[in-house]
Amino acid sequence: MNIRILGCSGSIARDCRTTSFLLDDDVLIDAGTGVGDLTLDELARIDHILLSHSHLDHVLGVPLLADSVMRRRNGRGPIQVHALPETLQVLRQHLFNDQLWPDFTRLPTAVRPVLQLKPLAVGDRLTLGAQQRPIDVLPASHAVPACGYAVQAPSGRVWVYTGDTGPNPALWEALQGRDVGQLVIEVAFAEADRAVAADSRHHCPSTLASELRHVAAGVEVLLTHIKPGELETIRFQLAERLPTLAFEALQAGQTLQLN
Repeated sequence: MNIRILGCSGSIARDCRTTSFLLDDDVLIDAGTGVGDLTLDELARIDHILLSHSHLDHVLGVPLLADSVMRRRNGRGPIQVHALPETLQVLRQHLFNDQLWPDFTRLPTAVRPVLQLKPLAVGDRLTLGAQQRPIDVLPASHAVPACGYAVQAPSGRVWVYTGDTGPNPALWEALQGRDVGQLVIEVAFAEADRAVAADSRHHCPSTLASELRHVAAGVEVLLTHIKPGELETIRFQLAERLPTLAFEALQAGQTLQLN
């Protein structure tokens, strides 16, 4: 199972692209600015988009992708956009409203649109893509309704993406008994912005360190959503709190493998 990191930054700057992961070649997990690095042919192969929440840095690629591939889908049917009902409502009301952007849920025609919005709920299990990957919807604790995802590899090992979240006891309950191989978890702010992190329900090093004590030995911990320019500070502050923990910050362009 391959996961291509298209974007993993908490905002934009040169070489910083916001969150988007490509599972195999037909399932997109979040749709931030990193989607723009895909070729037209790669974009046209995407059949499913899983959104963690409605914030712009995670959904910006959806309308632009729809516009790019509408004439290239060659009978593949609509791209299914899976998200919490609250997230889909934001897309309908504020994005695909024919004012901010055309309504691609009824273009090129209402009968054969390029996008189809599909609600999901925390606790659901989806089976998606050509590889029929089992994907579980995980709880997240963010400023808007949000979720994360757990993708099961053929071996039974699990790739976990927490989505944007602050401290979240429900996540660790949901992961009990699972063979987690890789944990992609966010840490948006350095410790100087701890109040901002708490307000917006993101992690900073102290809250993330507390959460990571739930992680079993052998799990590969991968950091995402770090704000541009904060990587080295966050790396140092987290290592101070968990000196024996091995962790890595994701980089756009890398590919993860979990067998």
